Amino acid sequence: MIFSGLGLSQFTEWLRIGAPALITLAMFIGAYGASADDGGPVVRLYLRYVAWLNLQLRHLFVFYPARRIVLMQLCGVYAVLTFQALVGFEYWWALLLVVCAGPTVWVKNERAKRLRAIDEQLDGFMLSLANALKSTPSIGSAFQSLVHVTQPPLAQEIDLAVKEMKVGSSLDQSLLAMAARIGSRQVDSALSAILIGRQIGGSLPKVLEETANSLREMRRLEGVVRTKTAEAKFQLITIASLPVLLVAGANQFSPGYFKPLTHGTMGYTIIAGCLVLWFGAIIMARNLLKVDI
Repeated sequence: MIFSGLGLSQFTEWLRIGAPALITLAMFIGAYGASADDGGPVVRLYLRYVAWLNLQLRHLFVFYPARRIVLMQLCGVYAVLTFQALVGFEYWWALLLVVCAGPTVWVKNERAKRLRAIDEQLDGFMLSLANALKSTPSIGSAFQSLVHVTQPPLAQEIDLAVKEMKVGSSLDQSLLAMAARIGSRQVDSALSAILIGRQIGGSLPKVLEETANSLREMRRLEGVVRTKTAEAKFQLITIASLPVLLVAGANQFSPGYFKPLTHGTMGYTIIAGCLVLWFGAIIMARNLLKVDI
């Protein structure tokens, strides 16, 4: 024997201690090598993601460094992969997906909630602006007076537009930047009414009041549509999840039931065809439930 009993046990103990360190070191060297090239695709993707996340946070008026969030994500990915390599975890991929997609999902959900809140405030904002114009002839002064009588999140957008006007932007430029920043169709309609009414003249307060009534009616119709399609959307979610539940249940009660599909070209072809039909049916159903007012 090459190793004696004591020597073999010592070698096994050293291997047990040194293997995790070697795996961690190898993963660190690989990550550093991928990010060392300033012009490489990894660095370009990193910078693009940081810039996108930073822009989304600014639109949400969350002044937190996006680079710090991305670094925490990278540390989380590294920790999950290291834990999986050393210990092994059955659902490591789900944890990795949460770490990678968590900030993006949170930003999109917060942005959707912010847009809904702004749309609900929009008709009140138009009426307040119309009333302010009845007491002052300057639309710029009337617009600035709304900062203190409007609630967030719309008040934040108005305050930012007012600050832009104070540093040299015109009213038109500030309103156009505000519309581009919010990205709502109703906000675009409201601000377009202000700009067009200001250019063509006439009774601008009356135009704003009529626009407020139109926006209120549009929001009511959208609420009716959401109510009518809520049941259909629930049915879509239920039907779309049935294949996954059936596959998981059949595999649980009869292990290896779908194993023949994982051997041979024919089995993979059947799986690919089923996935294509499944995703296609979901996309078609979602398109049918999109009702544009």
